[in-house]
Amino acid sequence: MGIKSYNPVSPGLRSRTGYTFEELTVKEPYKKLLQSLKKNAGRNNMGRITIRHRGGGHKRQYRIIDFKRNKLDISGVIETIEYDPNRTPRIALIKYADGDRRYILAPMDIKVGDPVVSTDGEAEILPGNALLIKNIPVGTNIHNIEFRIGAGGQIARTAGGYATLMAKEGSYALLKMPSGELRKVHVNCRATIGQLGNIEHSNISVGKAGRTRWKGIRPTVRGTVMNPIDHPHGGGEGKTKGGRIPVTPWGKPTKGYKTRRNKRTTKFIVKRRK
Repeated sequence: MGIKSYNPVSPGLRSRTGYTFEELTVKEPYKKLLQSLKKNAGRNNMGRITIRHRGGGHKRQYRIIDFKRNKLDISGVIETIEYDPNRTPRIALIKYADGDRRYILAPMDIKVGDPVVSTDGEAEILPGNALLIKNIPVGTNIHNIEFRIGAGGQIARTAGGYATLMAKEGSYALLKMPSGELRKVHVNCRATIGQLGNIEHSNISVGKAGRTRWKGIRPTVRGTVMNPIDHPHGGGEGKTKGGRIPVTPWGKPTKGYKTRRNKRTTKFIVKRRK
């Protein structure tokens, strides 16, 4: 995968960079694995905005990705490497020996014609193969990792993402997450070998505000430039710093304020109340 720059014939192209797309093998997706994608502009099923600064954007179709990798012990071959507008890594189309086709997240260095398999037993430690964590050697880089057995991969699914299998002890394995956090996961959870491709994604320069709008992201406005009715930092004469510690639009402290609940503490409080 390469990054290209543009001839600056307009201000929007001066600092803009984009993909060369040289790793893609086809332009059109496999139609049987496409779904229509309805836009909700950050609104929930009641029509209320739950995620701000969403709306607009180019029309997309959803590619059905096999996160569970539950087609076991049937060998497959990588048929195509494709672009997916809904995620940062590329996707790969697998054609299985029985004729079935499925999309997976494309690991780094995977090529058309490479064999892949998903199994509960032993298999080669090759990019794209999905195994139970108990069958993966310590020190291996893995992605698309399950939190719960059979639930499908939820961890390390972004471009260039991977977690490292640090140790196995009893029924649990210790993973070093992309954030550096150490986390325990059951050894019967499934994971895919390798690091995800498109690692240059973070080096792309958008170049202009309009390109962000194409992605469906609307502008984010600072609270200090709003009116008092719109934000706790709003109002005042001239430029002000808000007059209080930084807070969200709903008055909760931000910048270091811990919002994560300790489940054990919550459980203890419930027991005491009873």
